[in-house]
Amino acid sequence: MLAYLIRRLFAAAVMLVVIVMVVFSIFFLVPKWAGVDIASSFVGKQADPAAVEAVRVKLGLGDPIYTQVWHFFKGIFVGRTYAGGGDVTQCAAPCFGYSFRNEQAVWPVLTDRLPVTLGLALGAAILWLILGVAAGVLSALKRGSLWDRGAMLVALSGVSLPIYFTGMIASAVFVFGLHWIKADYVPLADSFTGWFGAMILPWITLAFLYAAMYARITRATMMEILGEDYIRTARAKGLKEQVVISKHAMRSTMTPILTMLGMDLGALIGGAILTETTFSLPGLGQAVLNAIKTQDLPIILGVTLITSIAVLIANLLVDILYAVIDPRVRLS
Repeated sequence: MLAYLIRRLFAAAVMLVVIVMVVFSIFFLVPKWAGVDIASSFVGKQADPAAVEAVRVKLGLGDPIYTQVWHFFKGIFVGRTYAGGGDVTQCAAPCFGYSFRNEQAVWPVLTDRLPVTLGLALGAAILWLILGVAAGVLSALKRGSLWDRGAMLVALSGVSLPIYFTGMIASAVFVFGLHWIKADYVPLADSFTGWFGAMILPWITLAFLYAAMYARITRATMMEILGEDYIRTARAKGLKEQVVISKHAMRSTMTPILTMLGMDLGALIGGAILTETTFSLPGLGQAVLNAIKTQDLPIILGVTLITSIAVLIANLLVDILYAVIDPRVRLS
């Protein structure tokens, strides 16, 4: 187990280096090849030419590409100093870039909005795992029944309906119609009940989409596993059906579920743009949407990097959970 964990941590570290290089290339190298003035993207198209040149010097855009990559990568761990035109700007570690439009480092913006997105993603994940997996297992056990058909119909609706549609309908009914829930977001530090009340609808709306997908995957996987030889052997030994399902079938069923969870949860931590926009949540999704509108490249770059790292960490945790669920993984 320890050797497996060390291998996975080493692979994650290597992948982190690759992610930083790829993200840097997307935002700095590819636009340069396309003839785009990167400095203008940092300060705006209407900026003074002197300001654009100052940013170009500060970012070192005239340096060789390997030097730019090194400065960018080093800034994440030890911080970075942007100097040019007689002006010096400090960006403390971890430096994910500096927005010269807003005159602020990217990292504080990310950390200010990350708790909102993290709370949204984790709360919705708990709901869609419980509801989706439970509905999928019951549908597989009661194949062809009224429950199976009804659950899969609801799942199909959840997959088909976009979040902004279900979110607006939910708000119209429960916020503006019945007045059961308040729409204004309240930070967790200010009031737990206010925060919880404001997050209920976003959680349910986001979980409705993912629970539908997880229910369909769980049903298909469970039905396939229930036909395996070792399940028939367990039943032939006289084990109770509850033991066969919970101890044998569910262990194999959870493997693809965990795989999906690692990808979905990691991606959502980078920002659930539609959900956050629909419910006016000040998270990373709303931040990157505003950055796209104003062409604030450093914010977009920072959120992209955070999303990539979140997916990497989530998949690392999933790989570790594989070894917990299935001991045979330790030997691979």
